[in-house]
Amino acid sequence: MNFLGKGAREIIQELDKLFPMAPRFQKVVRKTRRHDTEISRCIKYLMFGFNILFWILGFMITAIGIYAWIEKDTFDNFGRLTMRGTLFFDPALVFVLVGIFMFCIGFAGCVGSLRENTCLLLFFSFALAIIFFAQLAFGTLVFIYREKVKNESEKQLMVMIESYRDDPDLQNMIDWIQRDWLHCCGVNNYRNWESNIYFNCSSKLVGSVEACGVPASCCRAEYFHNNKQCGYGTLESSAGTHMIYTDGCLPKASQWFERHILPVAIVIAVLAVLQILGICFAQNLRNDILAQKAKWIWQAHPMMNYYRHQ
Repeated sequence: MNFLGKGAREIIQELDKLFPMAPRFQKVVRKTRRHDTEISRCIKYLMFGFNILFWILGFMITAIGIYAWIEKDTFDNFGRLTMRGTLFFDPALVFVLVGIFMFCIGFAGCVGSLRENTCLLLFFSFALAIIFFAQLAFGTLVFIYREKVKNESEKQLMVMIESYRDDPDLQNMIDWIQRDWLHCCGVNNYRNWESNIYFNCSSKLVGSVEACGVPASCCRAEYFHNNKQCGYGTLESSAGTHMIYTDGCLPKASQWFERHILPVAIVIAVLAVLQILGICFAQNLRNDILAQKAKWIWQAHPMMNYYRHQ
């Protein structure tokens, strides 16, 4: 384009047509920023510090899950666990998946903020948005279809009881729920343990000492310390049940959530606020980086001197 014979104001108008976004960014910079840089150091290093902790935590959780898999030879028995449908309930697998997801998000937020990489910041905010809306959708569906969710949960818990002896991690988790957390036994009641082959009364034929019994985690605390075999024979029709918990874990869990609805709601609200803040900070930092790049491109143009004097 020929600029000869034109005044400075006409030249600026021509440049505005060639670079329509640059004057806009320049005006925003003059109105909103007092420093030479457009990038907020506070947001940048706040995101870096928070995400590096998130990154390290994800790495540690993944390492713990892989170590648990190796210790119990899960890789050698992968086909057996898949066929029986118990792989989904493996706590070590949950640790691995959660750890990898946290590691990837923490890496994107940490490196993206430190190196001012807009692609990683976009991935970080997009991943947090997916998590937030997935949690919102899950909570809504659970509330709407709570009866169906309850029935499906009952089926899955029965599968966990049937696989009690197949996975040490699953066994420890069920024992912790029954003995330390909810003080319960079985899904709906203690007789659900009849579905486990080791505790079914038919196991007497093969000489199982646990036949017609329940796990030791079903025993009440005052009897468990004195007799760790207090659950033996409690499924017999003539046996007493005063030494074990008879209430199922599913109704006890419902009662626990009803009693602790306020703390649970506070925790959920805090997590939601942190996720929203993370999305806002990432987008704000990303927009600042894009604005700074646009400013550099505009300032590097040889005709910028005409614009500065207007």
